[in-house]
Amino acid sequence: MREIVASFRPETIVHLAARAGVRPSIEQPRLYEQVNVSGTVNLLELCKEFQVSRFIFGSSSSVYGESDKAPCSETQYDLRPISPYAATKLAGESFCYTYAHLFKLPVVALRFFTVYGPRQRPDLAIHKFVARIEAGNPIPIFGDGETGRDYTFVEDIVAGILGALDYDFSATAGTPFEICNLGNSHPVKLSELVHMLEQATGKKAIIQREAAQQGDVPLTWADISKAGRLLGYRPQTKLEEGLKKFVTWYRSADPIRRA
Repeated sequence: MREIVASFRPETIVHLAARAGVRPSIEQPRLYEQVNVSGTVNLLELCKEFQVSRFIFGSSSSVYGESDKAPCSETQYDLRPISPYAATKLAGESFCYTYAHLFKLPVVALRFFTVYGPRQRPDLAIHKFVARIEAGNPIPIFGDGETGRDYTFVEDIVAGILGALDYDFSATAGTPFEICNLGNSHPVKLSELVHMLEQATGKKAIIQREAAQQGDVPLTWADISKAGRLLGYRPQTKLEEGLKKFVTWYRSADPIRRA
């Protein structure tokens, strides 16, 4: 990474790389710490060394943990992550703030809420469910299906990242550091998602009930007012539309590309 930064001398680093996934992080916490926390510190050190003018950090809604406040707001400070993955993202945010404070590195930390769309990871719910529905296989529903997720289409997330690139830090007093939620602000229950996927695919889902899993929060719901105010963030894609786009992509992509 040092050779890359030394060669290209970027004005901004957008840090989206991470070891992702709540459940695998419970099995491999040290790996998640090494990749997500140490990897973020490595990039922050390079920002300091090569005087990078801005750092965008891809964080996660998982930092809110089992919050009893909804929708989740950036003003919440009693954060209790319930998975190693979530803990690494919160640690990454803390390191970002420290470097912003010590070295005046402008940082925007973006908390992504359940991103989906074409080329989504195959282990995530929408991709996994569509693959199983298309194949006529049962889909696993962990818990009672009442958990809610703020599903956010990937194009809206990209728009938020671009907004962070253009954010004017001159209006920020003190430490040049901001946290913004990027979500859709319309949580949908898991049982509702399955019904919407049935409509998008035109096929009936076969439900396989499973016990609730560790690390899963009951609800994610973004307050996006700050992102709207600072970044001009306005999500455009309703879940019904986004699911149709995903199904179209899935059916048109060859098996290697979609895996």
